Amino acid sequence: MYIECKLPEYPVMADLWDTVANDKRPVMVYGMGNGADKLFERLARYGVVPAEVFASDGFVRGHKFRGYEVKSLSAIKEKYDDFLILLSFASNRTDVIDMIRGINSQYDMLIPDMPVAGEEYFDKEFYNSNYEEILSAYNALADGASKNAFAAMINYKLSGKAEYLFGASSEISEIYGLLPPDIRVAVDAGAYNGDTVRELLQFRPEVEKIYAFEPDLRNFKKLTKYKNESGIGSRLELFNAAVWNEDTRGIFVGSGNRNSSVSSTTSYKNKEESVELKTIDTAVKSRVDYIKYDVEGAELQALMGSRETLELYHPALLVSAYHRSEDIFSLVNYIIKEHPCYSVYIRRTLCFPAWEIAIIALEKGAAI
Repeated sequence: MYIECKLPEYPVMADLWDTVANDKRPVMVYGMGNGADKLFERLARYGVVPAEVFASDGFVRGHKFRGYEVKSLSAIKEKYDDFLILLSFASNRTDVIDMIRGINSQYDMLIPDMPVAGEEYFDKEFYNSNYEEILSAYNALADGASKNAFAAMINYKLSGKAEYLFGASSEISEIYGLLPPDIRVAVDAGAYNGDTVRELLQFRPEVEKIYAFEPDLRNFKKLTKYKNESGIGSRLELFNAAVWNEDTRGIFVGSGNRNSSVSSTTSYKNKEESVELKTIDTAVKSRVDYIKYDVEGAELQALMGSRETLELYHPALLVSAYHRSEDIFSLVNYIIKEHPCYSVYIRRTLCFPAWEIAIIALEKGAAI
C-alpha cells in the first residue's frame, strides 16, 4: 500500500494525544516493558488511565505489569464491546508487522511515536514551533520519494496512524541502490554486534577496509567474535569507543542492545560506565568513501566530529534520523547548511513505530 503525503497544514490544531484524551472508549495498552512505561507516563499528562494491558498470544502467562493483570486480546474482546488500542512496542519482523496490520484492520489502533532519546515528543506544539525548520528540511530533499517518506513520517508522528508507517517504506536493497557502487573504505559508527558490517559486505563485497566503532562492551565482544570467526581479518578495524564531536571520555549506559546511550556530561539512573569518545576525524587516518551513523541519539555530535573527513573526501553518508524527535529535520538541515556539497535523500525500511529512518547524503553530481 502506497500513500502519497504532503506536510500537515500549519498550524496543526490536534494530534494523537488529543485524540486519545477525547476518546471516551476504554484504552488498552498493547505491550509491556520500557515502551509501555513511557506510554503510561505520557498518558498521565492527559489524565488518561488505561483500562487494561494485553500482550500477544504466547506472552500471556498470568504475570502483571504496573499492577495490571496482563491479558490476551481475546480476553479483552470478551470483556469490552468497543475500545481503543495503543501499541507500545517496536518490531521490524515481517510476521509481527503482518500481525499488527491484521489487528489494525479489525480494531481502532494507534501507534504513539515516543522518542528513543531525549524528552521532547513530536506533538502539535513541537510541530508548530519547529515548522519553519521542518519545511526547510522538506524543501531541501533531493527527490519526490524522499519528500513523500518525510511527509508520511511527520503525519504519522502527529496522528499515530499505522497507514502512514506502512505506506512509505523501502527495501534495504533500494537504500544500497542509492549508495556509490565503488565503496572501498567505510566507517560503521554504531556497529552493534557486526550486523551492519555483514550487511555492507553483502551489498558491497569489494570493500577493502571497515573501521567499526561500538561502545557497549557486551556488543563489542560479539563484534570481536564476528571478526575472529568470519575470516575478515585486517579488513575490519575495531574501536571500543563511541563516536563524538571531540576526543574525551563520557558516561555510557549499556544495555547490550541498540538502546544503549552515551553522553559527555549527562548522568543516568541506569548502570553507568565510563567510555572513550572519539571523533572520526582523529580515529580514521585514511580516505573514506562511506560512513554509517547509528549512534542512539548522538548523530549530530558524530557528524560534527567528522567535519574534516566530510570536507576532504565527501564520503556517502547513511545517518539514522529517528532517535530524537528533531532528528528527521535537524540532521537534514545540518548537513545541507554545513556541507552544501551534498544532496540529501530519505528512505525508511519497514518497521513500527517510525524507526529505521535513514538520511542518505551523496556528493552532488554523483550518479544514482
